[in-house]
Amino acid sequence: MAKQGVSYDQVMSDLRRSAYKPIYLLMGEEAYYIDKISDFIQANVLDENQREFDLTVVYGKDTDMVNIVNAAKRYPMMSPYQVVIVKEAQLIKNWESLQFYINNPLKSTILVFDYKYGTPDKRKKWVQDISKLGVVFESDKLRDYEMSAWINSYARSKNVTIDEKTIGMLTEFLGTDLSKVANELDKLLLTIPANSNRITPEHVEKNIGISKDFNVFELQAALIEKKTLKANRIIRYFADNKKNNPMVMVLPQLFNLFSNLMIYHYLSDKSQGSVASELKINPYFVKQYEQAAKNYGAWKTMNIISWIRETDARGKGVDSNAVNEVDLMKELIFKILH
Repeated sequence: MAKQGVSYDQVMSDLRRSAYKPIYLLMGEEAYYIDKISDFIQANVLDENQREFDLTVVYGKDTDMVNIVNAAKRYPMMSPYQVVIVKEAQLIKNWESLQFYINNPLKSTILVFDYKYGTPDKRKKWVQDISKLGVVFESDKLRDYEMSAWINSYARSKNVTIDEKTIGMLTEFLGTDLSKVANELDKLLLTIPANSNRITPEHVEKNIGISKDFNVFELQAALIEKKTLKANRIIRYFADNKKNNPMVMVLPQLFNLFSNLMIYHYLSDKSQGSVASELKINPYFVKQYEQAAKNYGAWKTMNIISWIRETDARGKGVDSNAVNEVDLMKELIFKILH
């Protein structure tokens, strides 16, 4: 998760034992961990009364580095520390103006930069110098195949369990935005009956609006098992609920499934661990590829990948003859299954 500097767990461990650094550069594509660290500093370094005097929160679009440095040079009034948090720090232009302060930071100031959705040039001297005296943390975007483990871990941290079908529904609908996923999981936790510690597909269907029976996760399962009736029922449901199940969202999932299946066909080692590693999937899903390989040979799989690409192109207006996406999906599913 952290390519440079320390990991999230290391940063949080130090903060919980009040081992503070003078400067924190929190950067990266995944905003979730940046917010978690920054919010913890804002909420815990100072108590409520101290925050009134010794907490400064500014936004990159409203300030510049000269004003930030001037704020950092102030001494605290009511506590051992003053905290200066710069949100949207990626909007600041004149970072070189920070160099003088980095050379002689105030020990009583904790200066935090929330640099989201990217990183500065790590070769810059000011970045290298912050990493020596403070904390440089990089928060990477999780890949699709990493979401299952992350959701499982998040659920365990809340003392609940969650099965793979539920995880599949959530990842399909919510994607890899951790803040969004965590927010929806927290909402689900509030709906769990007092005598239960499980998040189920029924909870997801009722509280998030994802059908537990009619979703891409279930469509893939129907195709893998060659359940024609079930697959067609799901496609009809998609046709009646196009806003929640647009073709542009469905096709990438199918393409990923059959692309992985093509790789699976040519793996020399088809043990569970090897397949999970090569395909970058949760070991739980290896049995799906074992089943799919029995129903779809390599040649058929290659044709399916071609048909998915063709359907995508026709959906974007290439040689479509004005065929709507409902009919395109019905045609594709028919080809796959027959």
